[in-house]
Amino acid sequence: MMTKLYKKFLIVAVLFSLFTTTATAQTYETQYRRPVSEVMNDVAKRFNVKFKFDANVDTAGVMLTYADFRIRPYSLEQTLDNICKHFDWNWWKQSGNLYKIKLYEYPRRHEDEGRQMLDYLAAKYHNVQEWEARRVLLKKEVRERLQIDAFLDSCVKDVKPILSKVRKHNGYTTQNICIELTPGQHVFGTIYTSLKKGRKPLIVCPDGHWPSRYRDDEQQRLATLARMGAVCVDFDLYGYSQSAAEVGDHHSARAHIFQAACGLKLLDYMLTNRKDIDPTRVAANGGSGGGTHTVLLALLDDRITASAPVVHVASHFDGGCPCESGMPVQLAGDGTCEAELAAIIAPRPLLLVSDGGDWTSSNPELEYPFIQRIFGFYDAKDQVRNIHLPDERHDFGPNKRQAVYDFFADVFALDRSMADESKVTIEPEEVMQSVIKN
Repeated sequence: MMTKLYKKFLIVAVLFSLFTTTATAQTYETQYRRPVSEVMNDVAKRFNVKFKFDANVDTAGVMLTYADFRIRPYSLEQTLDNICKHFDWNWWKQSGNLYKIKLYEYPRRHEDEGRQMLDYLAAKYHNVQEWEARRVLLKKEVRERLQIDAFLDSCVKDVKPILSKVRKHNGYTTQNICIELTPGQHVFGTIYTSLKKGRKPLIVCPDGHWPSRYRDDEQQRLATLARMGAVCVDFDLYGYSQSAAEVGDHHSARAHIFQAACGLKLLDYMLTNRKDIDPTRVAANGGSGGGTHTVLLALLDDRITASAPVVHVASHFDGGCPCESGMPVQLAGDGTCEAELAAIIAPRPLLLVSDGGDWTSSNPELEYPFIQRIFGFYDAKDQVRNIHLPDERHDFGPNKRQAVYDFFADVFALDRSMADESKVTIEPEEVMQSVIKN
């Protein structure tokens, strides 16, 4: 016969077993877990779409809780939001019915989020006085978050630039320039100068994430602007081209500060040492990541009187590289975006060049009207223009370059008759590199 103690033990053991079994079943039953790969296959069939997973998105053996409850039969986008946010993923519509699943990226958002951001910002100011207060705040906080003043204080002082011999071409000259910025690290660039007499406008040209600043389309653009009557100067990205021998990884927050300082240093040099520059006509012009630094340079330095960011400005994209958003300038003013930062130059002339194949596809409907409203506070809507190329993709192709030529012909009175790229001499990379003497 079982003792009373044994009976009590047996009862407790049975109750514990029932409790744990019930708890386990309850946990399983109320979480409705399924493999995420199966769920995504179901979603693909339901909405007649295809999914491509980025290399760093691993679905093997990954379970999704409350799986079927995340599916919204009336909305593919809401369904993908519900699934992706559980794993810190994001979805991006590609061409046709293809969707790409990637890890969450802090600088990249959906177009609808950009629309909401612009509505939020627009409610902050309704007249020029309210906008000016916002403008002052943004300029102050961007400088602070970028830490640009402390960096400039740490730069090498009273250093003489290294200038190559001047090379003469059809209607313009080229000359390499190299300035030590911090000990052992330099800004490397090329100056394109018009052969026209008299004082000339200056255009500082930050480079984008294309192979190098020696590429054909950059030489064509800067040389053509010089033939038209301007002086242009470009420079290496941090860790690109000749700069690559001096620094480590380009993808760093330091690149954000360093590239901004390069533009400011070249601007200082050109305005201080060149007697052929007209200080009332000074611009910034660059594409992609160079567009980021075009916007930033115009914000940091009031000597910039015109700005032309190409395939860059969007309310839902801050630039996909730390050299564009590594220092959190987009958090200035309790949150901002590139469209608002680009508008800081108002009422001075601004050109937005956009296309249908990248994040700037929303410019005609979102960013351009938003910026126009700010220019309207100054009765200067005619000072901002958007050239939109819906059938083109992310590059600095001929039509985008032509938009730049037309803009500067208008705002700086350049000679349109000299806008002939066939007259440009494409120089080899080795000729455009500076020689540093130890």
